Amino acid sequence: MAISFIHLSDIHFGQEKDGSELIIHNDVKEELIRDAALQVRELCPEGATGIIVTGDIAYAGKTNEYDQAGKWLDRLSEAIGCPRTAVQVVPGNHDIDRDAISSGCRLMLEQIVEVGKLKLDEFLRNELDREVLYGRFSGYRPFAEGYDCPLDRNGGHASYRSFELAPSRTLRFIGLNSALISSPADKKGFMLLGARQHVLPRVDGEELVILAHHPLDWLRDSDETMQYVKSRARVFISGHEHNPTVNLINIKDGVDLLMLAAGATVPPIASEGFNYSYNLLIFDWDEESDGLKLKIIPRAWSKEDTCFDSDRISLGESTSNVILGCPNFRRKAASGNLNLPVAIPLKDEIPDDEFDELEPAQNIAVQETQELTQFRIILLRFFRDLTSAQRLAVLFQMEALPAEWSQQLTHAIERRIVNAIVKQGRLRALESEIEKIQALHSNN
Repeated sequence: MAISFIHLSDIHFGQEKDGSELIIHNDVKEELIRDAALQVRELCPEGATGIIVTGDIAYAGKTNEYDQAGKWLDRLSEAIGCPRTAVQVVPGNHDIDRDAISSGCRLMLEQIVEVGKLKLDEFLRNELDREVLYGRFSGYRPFAEGYDCPLDRNGGHASYRSFELAPSRTLRFIGLNSALISSPADKKGFMLLGARQHVLPRVDGEELVILAHHPLDWLRDSDETMQYVKSRARVFISGHEHNPTVNLINIKDGVDLLMLAAGATVPPIASEGFNYSYNLLIFDWDEESDGLKLKIIPRAWSKEDTCFDSDRISLGESTSNVILGCPNFRRKAASGNLNLPVAIPLKDEIPDDEFDELEPAQNIAVQETQELTQFRIILLRFFRDLTSAQRLAVLFQMEALPAEWSQQLTHAIERRIVNAIVKQGRLRALESEIEKIQALHSNN
């Protein structure tokens, strides 16, 4: 079964410096919704599967910028016929709140840049250091959590999604946090993923699509990362440079890798070199070759017609419709059902954060599709649509926190409490409390 996604990158909500820019950018975003709906209606009559955003959703990492982004993504989701929860995001350097970088955090980042992954691992082992490091994502974290794309505070991957293309043929989208050590002093070649991110899983019958904000050459550990990408991934999608390119690499006989760099959906200044753009991506299984079919439909702004149009220049014709050699698909066919364990949660599981101070809980497996859908909607409403004070009030109303609670309520603890509420079968009660507090807020 084919799956399709609207691919956005570098939207930069909140970047406008004056009213004129805001008027122009709002018009571009309206036209994008209109154009995406038309493209999906023509090429994917049953509606799009979802939306992919490869970083720089916001411009300064502020909560109000994510509020704007959430409302716009809701409208885009409705227009292309996918659930508003079907959005996968990864962070970019503009998703860092620079005002949240304390002098201590700045010193940590400087040491990581100077020493490398050993210093990163040292900081990640300490709970207080982790909170300082991830505190830079204070605006992004609840927004991403709402889409079930939580940042792993242990330095791991930023999001997962899995889709079955055909029996025993799965496509897994893995998001990376390439902005893990991002700061105002970012330099090409000095960003760092760390081993927890660049080591990618290999599963028979499953091929990987990797999502990141920064292209690989921005990484200090690009060589190690590329080894895993070349040997275990089929597609690598990035943003950041605002320059759309595509590169099809034949790794060896029967093994291909497609590198897709996105243009900016809304660059700070639209010019001949940096235009408004987005992609429609359609993935399917090719039965004849047991490979992965990928159709890329690039769309770019036409100055003359003031709307989005086909972009046949940036990516070229030869790579717009490709079949990628997939060794893991073929390996599944050769090995049959080995029932090997899969370490990463599949799409019908709700991942639970792991952190040191609390005993790890088992993953929540939701059997009923309707319940899973409801969980995703409630997750979105709780984390993305409520303020931190409103979320705290909901948890107190549900008696999920002791009345004398006085500790700092970290983001990871919030998610863990929500997961516990779901395990207790109180999903509907959580929904009711969210509705109450939203109604109270709207009346004030």
